[in-house]
Amino acid sequence: MNYDQARWTEGEEVYEPHLAEKRSTEVAVADSPLPDDLTRDELDLPDLSEPELARHYTRLSQMSYGVESGPIPLGSCTMKYNPTFTEDVAALPGAGTHPDRSEGTVQGSLELRYRLQEYLAAIGGMESVTLQPPAGAAGEFTGILVAKAYHEHHDEERSEIIVPESAHGTNFASAALAGYDVVELPSAEDGRVDVEALRAAVSEDTAALMLTNPNTLGLFERDIEEIAEVVHEAGGLLYYDGANLNALLGRARPGDMGFDVMHYNVHKTFATPHGGGGPGAGPVGVSEALAPFLPTPQVRATDSGYETFEPERTIGKVHGFAGNWLVLVKTYAYIARLGDAGLADASAKAVLNANYLASRIDYEIPFSPFHHEFVASAGRDAADVARRMLDYGVHPPTTKWPEAVDEALMTEPTEAETRDSLDHLARAFDRAAADSDADLEAAPERTAARRIDQASAARNPRLSWQALDE
Repeated sequence: MNYDQARWTEGEEVYEPHLAEKRSTEVAVADSPLPDDLTRDELDLPDLSEPELARHYTRLSQMSYGVESGPIPLGSCTMKYNPTFTEDVAALPGAGTHPDRSEGTVQGSLELRYRLQEYLAAIGGMESVTLQPPAGAAGEFTGILVAKAYHEHHDEERSEIIVPESAHGTNFASAALAGYDVVELPSAEDGRVDVEALRAAVSEDTAALMLTNPNTLGLFERDIEEIAEVVHEAGGLLYYDGANLNALLGRARPGDMGFDVMHYNVHKTFATPHGGGGPGAGPVGVSEALAPFLPTPQVRATDSGYETFEPERTIGKVHGFAGNWLVLVKTYAYIARLGDAGLADASAKAVLNANYLASRIDYEIPFSPFHHEFVASAGRDAADVARRMLDYGVHPPTTKWPEAVDEALMTEPTEAETRDSLDHLARAFDRAAADSDADLEAAPERTAARRIDQASAARNPRLSWQALDE
């Protein structure tokens, strides 16, 4: 398992275009309406041939690791392979319609939006769906705003949202951003919701419980019907974080479990692009009682075609026009291509792959039975183990979280990986586990970047070679 990423400096044969001799190109700026400090008379460009440019960008791709390079088993991120046919569909001439065109001239686009709303509603067991939110976290925030509007319409002043301690960090942030106090709910010894602790936490101040099922340990909340009853008896709503919907497709629906509102991470569940800051999409589904509060506009079918309308008690807009339209086109294409049987097969293989991988590695896995993901204990510094796995040509899992497992390695292989791919991943797990502390502390040694300071990189990103030079 020898592995080496490309690097900037591996010998004189490496060409760095930003160091190339530059030529000055005159730029015509006559009668420009821009102020002088925003214009220039010449433009310095590297003097490059096409092969040099092609090799430069190929080398950049070799310095990175993507899902086309191999598996990315980041737990709860569901970094599945994105089939390229969805890109082809989004690139069709009729897909890129201007959002200001009249409804009569974009009936095809409206029909796609309507069908996608219906598909997602059926998959989640919801009454209605909005496609506007531009990301999963934006979907959370939208769902909480809808819940808030529902309570306010019924003259209820509720100030708290309950969030399990193992929930995604965006759950806490979304609740706080919407103006709620966050009540953290401890887990039971089996890693699931402590129902008695929930009974003690709910009150007339409870607006909602935000829950992921299966949870971040990959465990299905077996008491979900009782949990829903406890929350509803207190007058609260049950919110479903769709991060782990990949485990349930075609087999179980949040609406049937008692959830009132949910968001769909289409980049996780339906193979639209994931990562890099966007674009994303986070549609939100709601029960019949909450449908009047959805963002505007919605799409409905009429005898003469399709039209947009404003829900009766809408919270307004949360994003421009139809949301991130071309991402939604890819979502529709993926669902339509797979159909009911294909979606159910995807969830079956996601669960099978997680359990197969777990059976092949020599790590402690404290909580089971799990579904599409599991959390192993590294038994030493999880971050060092993860860095060492990079040297063996695989992307490591999520580290240090959830905190219920000491030195956690949270792993989700997704349904997209073959048995050979999973065996390769398992060997990297076990080789990293067998390496000495000195090897782990020096890792990674074969990657384009070594032991980066992640905190500083997040606070002071350098996103171009100019910034690096400066």
